[in-house]
Amino acid sequence: MLTLSASFTGTPRQANAASAALADGPCYGLETSPTEVDRFYCRWSLQPVEFFDAVRGDAPPVTSPQPRWEIIVTIITAMFLHGGWLHIGGNMLFLWVFGDNIEDRLGHIPYLLFYLAAGIAASLVQGVLDATSVVPVLGASGAVAGVLGAYIVWFPKATVSVVIPFFVLIFIPIPVPAVVMIGIWFLQNLLAGVATLGAAAAPGQGVAWFAHIGGFLFGMLLALPLRRRVNRRAPRWR
Repeated sequence: MLTLSASFTGTPRQANAASAALADGPCYGLETSPTEVDRFYCRWSLQPVEFFDAVRGDAPPVTSPQPRWEIIVTIITAMFLHGGWLHIGGNMLFLWVFGDNIEDRLGHIPYLLFYLAAGIAASLVQGVLDATSVVPVLGASGAVAGVLGAYIVWFPKATVSVVIPFFVLIFIPIPVPAVVMIGIWFLQNLLAGVATLGAAAAPGQGVAWFAHIGGFLFGMLLALPLRRRVNRRAPRWR
């Protein structure tokens, strides 16, 4: 069961009935807490099996009472939903560190389009590899991964200050080459993603590793042909 919000406050019988109605409706078979918050997540996050059924026009109206266009647009709206403050905080930290340099090179509108395209590509990769899953895919990680992919192509010599905690209140910034930091991040995601394909982990559970991988590769591939058009001066983060 996927629980995205607080517990239902009614009786157990009411909770079971409400949960079944939610699973038969906007949650497309997913068992979750019968709350309005979970209903909202089911409606606007990307559920791979529901999305591809809607694209093919196969979504049964009883199981999915949402309009077809509303289901298809979840590939965009899911980027703006997160599972908690840690989830959104981590994404925004990476976006804050790496995103402004990409925006400076592309311009405001092209950067926005690039960000959305990377998020869509990331969700499609995750969805294709786990096409029968009803577990919602949500978050900006795939789009942010696209930014990292472009960054490593355009600014391979840049450095990033990584804060290393010592003891309790002592934090020491250490300059690390961006290519090393991003490379370690990608390797971690790749190994974790491959692990979900084996018996050790079930695909569709936990982190959408292949969304990160797909977004990153999309950003790299899109940045490569534009490499000569950007200023090659490597930024240095303080």
